[in-house]
Amino acid sequence: MSVTHSLFRAGFRCSALALSIAGASYAAAQSQPEVVNVIGQAAQMQQALEEQRLSDSVESVVHADAIGQLPDDNAAEALQRVPGVSVERDQGEGRFVRVRGLGADLNSVTINGTLVPAPEDDRRAVAMDVLPSELIQSLSVVKTLTPDMDANSLGGTVEVESLSGFDHPAAFYSLTSEASYDDNTGDTSPKVSGALSNRFSLGQGVDNFAVAAALSWENRSFGSDNVETGGAWDFDDASGARLEELEERRYDIERERTGAGLNFDYRPDDDTELYLRTLYSRYQDSETRQANVIEFADAQLPGERGDAEGTREIKDRSETQEVKSLVLGGERRLGDWTLSSQYGYSEASEDSPLHIPGASFAGNDDFIDAGYDSSKEPNLQINDAFYQASNFTLDEIEREKQLTTDTEQNIRVDLARDYFWQGLPSQVKFGTKFSTRTKDNDLEVWAYEDLDSYGFTDAQLNMANFINGNGSLGPRISASALERLMAGLDAADFYDDEQSRINDFEIQENINAAYMMNTVDIDDLRIIAGLRYEGTRLKAKGTGLNEGAFEAVDERNDYHHWLPGLHAIYQLGSNSQVRAAWTNTVVRPTFGQLFPGFVIDGDEAEFGNPQLKALESSNLDIGIEHYMGKAGAVSAFVFYKDIENFVYNANLAGTAEYAAFDEAYTYVNGDQASVYGLELAYSQQFSWLPSPWNGLLMSANGTFSKSDADIEQFDTNSGTLAKRSISLPGQSDTTGNLTLGWENSRFGIRVAANYQSDYLSEVGDVLDKRYDYRVHDQLFIDLSAHYNLTEHLQLFAEAQNITDESYYVYTGERDYNAQYEEYGPTYKVGLSLTHF
Repeated sequence: MSVTHSLFRAGFRCSALALSIAGASYAAAQSQPEVVNVIGQAAQMQQALEEQRLSDSVESVVHADAIGQLPDDNAAEALQRVPGVSVERDQGEGRFVRVRGLGADLNSVTINGTLVPAPEDDRRAVAMDVLPSELIQSLSVVKTLTPDMDANSLGGTVEVESLSGFDHPAAFYSLTSEASYDDNTGDTSPKVSGALSNRFSLGQGVDNFAVAAALSWENRSFGSDNVETGGAWDFDDASGARLEELEERRYDIERERTGAGLNFDYRPDDDTELYLRTLYSRYQDSETRQANVIEFADAQLPGERGDAEGTREIKDRSETQEVKSLVLGGERRLGDWTLSSQYGYSEASEDSPLHIPGASFAGNDDFIDAGYDSSKEPNLQINDAFYQASNFTLDEIEREKQLTTDTEQNIRVDLARDYFWQGLPSQVKFGTKFSTRTKDNDLEVWAYEDLDSYGFTDAQLNMANFINGNGSLGPRISASALERLMAGLDAADFYDDEQSRINDFEIQENINAAYMMNTVDIDDLRIIAGLRYEGTRLKAKGTGLNEGAFEAVDERNDYHHWLPGLHAIYQLGSNSQVRAAWTNTVVRPTFGQLFPGFVIDGDEAEFGNPQLKALESSNLDIGIEHYMGKAGAVSAFVFYKDIENFVYNANLAGTAEYAAFDEAYTYVNGDQASVYGLELAYSQQFSWLPSPWNGLLMSANGTFSKSDADIEQFDTNSGTLAKRSISLPGQSDTTGNLTLGWENSRFGIRVAANYQSDYLSEVGDVLDKRYDYRVHDQLFIDLSAHYNLTEHLQLFAEAQNITDESYYVYTGERDYNAQYEEYGPTYKVGLSLTHF
């Protein structure tokens, strides 16, 4: 079977590349890489490897022609197969991408060359599960930035390229339909997607105008079970760590994803290209959370029993995240000169209409014989009275609505000229970019408390009047019953002016950039040297509360960065190369850290810090790679990052203007941090083996890294400045992937394992590492198989998380729970029709 007949399911529902080798290389002015006739999974690996090999950067690629060889639901999960990349998960689904041990907020995401803003009010990280994979032609992670690229990532830049009509030689269409089954809830969920493209002839040209469109829709129902303590351990008791409170949670979730893209490309002649790229994604998340909260009268050891206060809670909300992107650009070649320009507009929003973020029913009396049996996965033990709704009375209902928007616009112009320097082929390139970004948050809060003063009796507020059956945690609270109660009240009486005003803000960030770089080829050596300038102007407006009085906040922060870079790529032979890169990058603090609001209440204060310095990193990468043909490659890279001004949360009480405060929490810049490590990758199709073993293929990669950062805080007890060393939050020492597959022209199967070691999630107390939050290591195993019913029709089946891996966060040591969550496996079956 030919390569094109083997590349099914162009919806890119799953990861194409289970290996995605770190490292790529330049081969211009050399012979082209070997062209090998391979099929299916191996063809997808080969295509991505060739693209990486020709890159000027250390780059890993996940290509759309990979279509469904692994059961990855979204772009984040596809990228987790890449060396050095791991993902942060939300309710078991991959969401945020970490690169080389650096948190998602320290990396950037672009769509068709324009930055993607973040829907959440406090983050820069882009939730990759918002982007339907069917709209994507390729994903790449660029780990060494050249001077003509935005310098706003410390780990790497994820580049998303959408489908183009020129990606296929003729008319193309695909249609995929699938159903997934969630083992935790027993729900079955549908998904459909499709893509089409074609070329047309305009004027005197032939096939010079291309149109591509894609559409995706999924409605997934699933759930999870959770038990957490929030780190409420008392470690100072001589008899052992005692637990103060715990909470059981049950999540029932419905996520609807809708995406659409429409792209136009026009090539009126051989020297001109014009394009318009559009992408729209809508992600609606509806969540109901039932919870049991227990606060022990006296902190307890496992197995002990005693009195406790009990609370029953509910959260009921629906939020919609949208991402819109439009990129208009073109390129014109004028002899030795090439002029390119681009305008980009992108907008991300998160809209949470009026909802209940929390409502609580307090127990009428203390409950007896309360306790738990394990410090890792606390199993609540309590008398039957806790599960009787009549023993609880409505205490408070919180109500809120929130709208966050993040908009980015940019204009970029680049000019390049090819020339010879002392007989050596060279290129000089320079350009400029102007971008403006605005993050706006509007939150309104209502707190329904003391309802007995509004004429309600205890009998009317009894929980028995607000239930709609039983669940795994006992009687289920009805959100609609609570809404009916609030409908009879005047909302103005319960408006929380403080929370509503303090959390509103607008942050504007303007970045002006310019660069110059030169490339020269000296026999087998390519050298790229350049300098980039980025000037940042920040404006932050918000509201503070000072001893009950509101104050307007208007902050300014301007800074400049000069960022040199040097890349070298040396061809050892036709199939081997060495590359080295010294780069400098910069990342602005998150919007939550730059938050302009504050609260000062007596001797306690909490505030953001718009005057934070940007994080700066000097990066060194050295590696070697060897390509073996037939989807075969092996590579090894070492990297080192020297980071300045990393940001962490600290208590400034006892220092300077906060000398008289007991608490003064804000964000501060640390002095220095470092990350260093080794990336290894291997892939191979064993085509030389006798049949049927010649259908085997394998890919494996591993990243082994370390990080170190010093944090400090004034210790009011000792009157001294205390310091300690931590690893950077989000950094796993070990990440790895192993994929084994087999295929022929009719059938293919793959099993993939993804591993990441434990990592620091959050510093709980700068002065006491026992209260740090760490995420336990995770090993996810997925299985996929497909059968080609005809040349164009494929049947596929998939299983995700077949070992039922959990999410476990612990406090200080692994025995002490902060959060434990289970999701269960998910199974899928579907049909895909593809025509080239």
